[in-house]
Amino acid sequence: MRKRSITLKGHRTSIALEAEFWDALDAIAATDKRTLPALIDSIDRNRLKQTPPPGLASAIRVYVLKRLQAA
Repeated sequence: MRKRSITLKGHRTSIALEAEFWDALDAIAATDKRTLPALIDSIDRNRLKQTPPPGLASAIRVYVLKRLQAA
């Protein structure tokens, strides 16, 4: 597990993910031509629309899985 700190909505938060998920997120952000914080912010906004909203790390893992399955 690797932890990274990121600012979401003006607040610092720490996210713990396996190295492979961070690598995939970095690649997705590069492909989409946006920053990693912008990508995670988008994932965060979408997860908050769910009832009940999943945890951020879980939402990120599911997002990465779906993106890789679609490729």
